[in-house]
Amino acid sequence: MVTPRARAAGKADIRELSATLSRAFYDDPVSTWILPDDKARSKHLARVFAAMTRHHHFGYGGVEVACNGPGIGAAALWDPPNHWQETRRAELAMTPSLLRVFGLRTAVARGVQEAVRRVHPEEPHWYLAVLGSDPAVRGMGFGQVLMQSRLDRCDAEHAPAYLESSKPENIPYYQRFGFTVTGEIVLPNGGPTLWAMWRAPR
Repeated sequence: MVTPRARAAGKADIRELSATLSRAFYDDPVSTWILPDDKARSKHLARVFAAMTRHHHFGYGGVEVACNGPGIGAAALWDPPNHWQETRRAELAMTPSLLRVFGLRTAVARGVQEAVRRVHPEEPHWYLAVLGSDPAVRGMGFGQVLMQSRLDRCDAEHAPAYLESSKPENIPYYQRFGFTVTGEIVLPNGGPTLWAMWRAPR
């Protein structure tokens, strides 16, 4: 078996990496809560990830994919220190896609965003906004090469890292990379819980 390799994503990768992430997050507690329609969720998630990647994450050079051939097995969306918040321009560019996806659930999606923003650390850090592997390659090291690629840079820059885990079973996975739980984020209106996790540089 060929070991997966991490590489920087190009604009030509956005469609495929968004499709990979939509499969990765299909059964995610936050995704299923905001987008309860099982049949439409994959298509909607792909649109959300494409908009986020194209209009926000891509411009900061923090988008990486893991491959062991031509296909994208996993993707990570990182933001460098002091750039985790979308600019007004990025928000405006994303709005049409997000309204089309969320429709009447837009207020719910915004509530999630606000709850997460309220507790986001102020200290400069690399922010792992999204990390996901296609279920077909889960457990084969795709996520690991993406994590290690960026965490090596964090350590070289002596920068901390931060993420939110939306699944309790993923917490031990992140702990193996040096992250520790710093708090719980209970989403409003009966939503699921997220776990804030912080990693000091090594």
